[in-house]
Amino acid sequence: MLEECDNNKVAKFVSAAAERDKRANRLEMCIGREVRELRRKHNMTVTELADLAGLSSGMLSKIENGHTSPSLATLQSLSIALNVSVTALMRKFEERRDVTFVAAGGGLKIQRRGTRAGHEYRVLGHSLDEEINMEPFVITLTDKSEIFPAFEHEGTEFLYVLEGRMDYHHGGASHAMGPGDSLFFDAEAAHGPENLIETPIRFVCVIVHATARA
Repeated sequence: MLEECDNNKVAKFVSAAAERDKRANRLEMCIGREVRELRRKHNMTVTELADLAGLSSGMLSKIENGHTSPSLATLQSLSIALNVSVTALMRKFEERRDVTFVAAGGGLKIQRRGTRAGHEYRVLGHSLDEEINMEPFVITLTDKSEIFPAFEHEGTEFLYVLEGRMDYHHGGASHAMGPGDSLFFDAEAAHGPENLIETPIRFVCVIVHATARA
């Protein structure tokens, strides 16, 4: 019985140690990615940042790839060289990672600005951060849907047809689209369905654009 208790304690100790190692590795990877992103934003090479921070290029490469745990002094040197706080280098470590699950046939039915009659939009999620806004939809068109090939808005758009057939207009060209076809385009050019060939038509639409600044 005593031996079994000792074995349980050892197992718990090993499990706790493994969890600490896993957490430490996640922190190293987060710091590394943040350092790399900030370096690239400053248009610096590994050698240039290493020189500014008083590190070797090899050490900086290890940090960026999450292969070593930088000391507090090293983090401080990097933060000064990158003109950010030390905590900024770890800001994504405790960041909440959201997830949205939408069951088949689900999604919130909405009216987007400029929505035409008979165009049903069901939003599948929403991602909004400091720089990029992404909106995925499932759009349904019927034989009663209004044809409007002149939508214009900022950003980039991706379409993937699930069912039905249509001619889709973009920037003066027409694209015959059916199940499995996709279209990726600059959304500032006039676009939209111009001929509904086989209804109902359902397609996934993902719109990505820069977040508006206040």
